[in-house]
Amino acid sequence: MAPICPKLGALLTACALAALADAAPAATPGALPDFSGLPVQLEAAGGSEVDFQTREVILKKVVISQGTLRISADRARATGLNFANSRWNFEGNVHIDAEQRGNLHSDQAVVEFKDNHIDRAIITGKPAEFEQKRANDQVARGHADEILYDVNDGTVRLTNDAWLSDGQNEISGPVLVYNIREQRVQAAAGPDAAASGEQRVHISIAPRAGAGGKPEAPKPEAPKPEAPKPEAPKPEAPKPDGTKPEAASPATAPEATPKS
Repeated sequence: MAPICPKLGALLTACALAALADAAPAATPGALPDFSGLPVQLEAAGGSEVDFQTREVILKKVVISQGTLRISADRARATGLNFANSRWNFEGNVHIDAEQRGNLHSDQAVVEFKDNHIDRAIITGKPAEFEQKRANDQVARGHADEILYDVNDGTVRLTNDAWLSDGQNEISGPVLVYNIREQRVQAAAGPDAAASGEQRVHISIAPRAGAGGKPEAPKPEAPKPEAPKPEAPKPEAPKPDGTKPEAASPATAPEATPKS
C-alpha cells in the first residue's frame, strides 16, 4: 500500500467530480429529485491508503455525501472511485443521515452506488438502529440485526428481532418495513415464514394522550354529600329557685256538663 498525501480529501473529491463530469444522469422516475445529478462529495483523513495494483482504496475518518444524504465512518474500503456502479464497505461508528430527518447508525454498513447516486445501504450491528424526528416533536425509533435503507423507495426494512416505536406505541416482529416519507409501518413475512409456519407480530398500544400529550389520568370520584343529622333536643334550663322543671302533664279533656 502506498500512502496518499495529506490533501487526500481534496484529491479524492476532484476524482469523484471528474467521474461525474462525463454525463450526469437526468432525474428518472423513482429517483429522488433532490439527489439525482448532484455530485458525490468525499472527504477522508490523512493516512488513508490506495493500492494501485488492485485499485483498492482504504479511507480513514471518511465522509461521503450527496445532497442531504451523508455517510460517515471510521474506515471505508472500495475498489476504485467509481460511483456509477460500486459497493463500499464501512466499519466503525457508521452513521447515515437519511431524508426526512432520519438517521441510521451501526457497526458496519455496505453502501451501493448506482448511476452516480447513493442507491441503498445495508447496516448491521448488535443492534443496528434507526431514528426519525417527526413533525409533532415525537421520535420514531427502531432496531434490528439488519436494516436495509432503500433511498429510492424512502423505506427502511428491519430484519431479525425487529422493533419499532413512534414514541408511544410499539411493534415488534421478524420483519418490519417503515416508510420514512409516509411515516407508517408494515409487518412483512420473515425469510423462515414458510418453514416455521405462522409468525407473530406484537403490538403495544399506550393509553390515549390528552391535550398535553400525556396519558389521561382517571378522574377521582366526587364525594357524596352527607345526609343531615337530626338535632338532639336541648335540656331545659333549671329554674332560679333550684327546683327541677316539672314534666309537662298530658292535656285533660273538659268534663261533660250533665243535661237537666
